[in-house]
Amino acid sequence: MKERANIQLTSYDDIFGGAKADEAKAPEGDVVVEIPLGELHAFEGHPFKVKDDEDMAKTVESIQEFGVLQPAIVRPDGDGYEILSGHRRHHACEIAGLETIPCIVRDLDDDAATILMVDSNLQREEILPSERAWAFKMKLDAIKHQGNRVDLTSGQVGPKLDSRRSNAIVAEEAGESVKQVQRYIRLTNLCPELMDMVDDKRIAFNPAVELSFLNPTQQKDLLEAMEYSQAFPSLSQAQRIKVLALDNKITQEGMNIILSEEKKQDVDRVTFKNDVLKKYFPKSYTPKQMEDTIIKLLEQWQKKQRNRDNCL
Repeated sequence: MKERANIQLTSYDDIFGGAKADEAKAPEGDVVVEIPLGELHAFEGHPFKVKDDEDMAKTVESIQEFGVLQPAIVRPDGDGYEILSGHRRHHACEIAGLETIPCIVRDLDDDAATILMVDSNLQREEILPSERAWAFKMKLDAIKHQGNRVDLTSGQVGPKLDSRRSNAIVAEEAGESVKQVQRYIRLTNLCPELMDMVDDKRIAFNPAVELSFLNPTQQKDLLEAMEYSQAFPSLSQAQRIKVLALDNKITQEGMNIILSEEKKQDVDRVTFKNDVLKKYFPKSYTPKQMEDTIIKLLEQWQKKQRNRDNCL
């Protein structure tokens, strides 16, 4: 077991200061070393996704022009080094054709490493609900475990953190309420398919929390019911399904009926089935991307209509 370290994180601006374009800055006392990309690997269970999207393209372009301005933070292990902060920069360096990346090496135990990994990544502007949910859960588990640990330097048993206190620490440091942290963590009970729908904004956050109380079999039935009805549950529908599910009084047929009900907001809505829309979009498009594209095309059509009417 590695020696436990105390961590006090601030913002990246505070940590790294105003890094010049030709050098990577590190906190006072830390040494920046160049480590081959092949010796680095992702933190086990890392919940934050690394995507080849527009932001990644901008990161690659910046690295090609200025280099890596912020060192990654890593810890040594038996297979090289585990990345705690800098997964996206590591991937961008690979795309840019670099062989090494500047890193700060810290010898941390599992709990301290988890807390650092979560806190540093939660500073990102765009975070998916699944990323936040798993990050909160990992940090909460690490804090609870630290409360049960024996301090290896003094041999004394530290004060045990109860669940309420641990939740309060996670919430305070994340700028969230304890209840909201608990609601995010509930999402980790969703199956991957439902979690993806939450990330894609096909299922809203509040209904998703209600659906997280369904067991795996009930969630599978829900997926089939959504396919049957070509609809996603509203908050009221999710609440009704949850109540029936907790009493084991819901079936897939019952879910079909609930999801097939006409929602108030759908009375004047024109809907298209996924199979119809997918024929006109790239396979990689999410429902949100398809919706945004359709709205943009309709706005262009509306503008042309107005111009034509003005000419008449």
